[in-house]
Amino acid sequence: MTSILVRTPIVTPLNVPTIHRLANGMTVIAEQMPVDAVTLNLWLNVGSIVESDDINGMAHFLEHMIFKGTEQLASGEFECRIEERGAVTNAATSHDYTHYYITTAPQDFADLAPLQLDVLLNAAIPNDGFERERQVVLEEIRRSDDNARRRTYQHMLDLGFSTLPYRRPVLGPTSVIEQLTSSQMLDFHRHWYQPQHMTAVAVGNLPVEELIRTVERSCEQWSGATERSAGQSIGGSRSIPKRPTFVGEQPFQQIVRKEFVDPTLQQARLMVLWRVPGVEELEETYALDVLSNILGHGRTARLVQDLREQRGLVSGIGATNITYQHQGLFCLTAQLPVECLEAVETAMIEHVHRLHTDLIPAAELEKVCIQVANQFVFGNETPSDRTNLYGYYYAMTDSLDPVFTYADRVRSLTPQALQAAAQKYLTPNAYGVVVVKPGA
Repeated sequence: MTSILVRTPIVTPLNVPTIHRLANGMTVIAEQMPVDAVTLNLWLNVGSIVESDDINGMAHFLEHMIFKGTEQLASGEFECRIEERGAVTNAATSHDYTHYYITTAPQDFADLAPLQLDVLLNAAIPNDGFERERQVVLEEIRRSDDNARRRTYQHMLDLGFSTLPYRRPVLGPTSVIEQLTSSQMLDFHRHWYQPQHMTAVAVGNLPVEELIRTVERSCEQWSGATERSAGQSIGGSRSIPKRPTFVGEQPFQQIVRKEFVDPTLQQARLMVLWRVPGVEELEETYALDVLSNILGHGRTARLVQDLREQRGLVSGIGATNITYQHQGLFCLTAQLPVECLEAVETAMIEHVHRLHTDLIPAAELEKVCIQVANQFVFGNETPSDRTNLYGYYYAMTDSLDPVFTYADRVRSLTPQALQAAAQKYLTPNAYGVVVVKPGA
């Protein structure tokens, strides 16, 4: 196979990774890092958002079935060969993406990387394994349904998204999983698990050229099996499936309130949320990230100091800016006695209103911007961290620019820019409220 070097014209404190495009359409991102390990992380811009309602949960179910063997590997053989070298493997499915990774010793990378590519590109999805794994997935759904935190989070998504598929659970509902067939899964796999949808990120203590060459040879090694299973070469004669397009939802026009009762809780849960931009409007998210830290990250954050440390109205409180690809949610959350619900919601909105009227003091802004920027930098110090960082942003934006500009964008924010963001997106008289009360 031939490959094309894609220049990355960014000068940064991080080592600049090399980006190669393989002839089969796969993007390879590689970086040498002086740590005695190598991580290969395979990202697909394919999550539950590409599903229709009648196959909701398919992407996650397929994540399980990927490890059930190929024409070359018996079921369970992949994990055995990984474990006998002391390597580790895992995977995760989200609304927007799915990714699979292995972390190996550098000397084992050339032997184990081809196995990872094989299980992704050539999953057999046998009927007997499909039925066994269905029960595993159904049990995972039952455990999720029994988890109070996940139930509360799902209530928030139900209110936050009226039409976007982010309101659907990634695991899917039991009624759908019970009806899925292995032939449907094979169709889904063949449609979406194409090299053109994959970003292979390899970071560790091997030369960049060797990391890229190993991934490229791995694709060549298994191309014959893919041709037999898919009916054509992975080199690209199949058309590239298009992800569905979505339009972000309008902000709340009034206060929309939903209340629930959860007998497993000891204290109430309160969530106040606004619809805000997602990754597709990345420039708009930086200020919202900082505002969430000002309000609710760390002991010195405004809501924490006021409502927990000084007034003692809550046992826990925080803020987060959740950024999906097509939309985001800015959320204030609290755990508190039922009798404090009204007072805490009022106080939350007062703090938001203050962001509209009062400029954030320079000293507070500088401290928080340093915190946000350093959290980003410090969270990307290992090969595994880097592969997650590069893979996520490339899968979501087709670029690594956000990796290298995030910290500087945050540090450059002014009090006026944060005030403008609060005025634009965090309306004090139009937002969503989810209340979950304990009780029978």
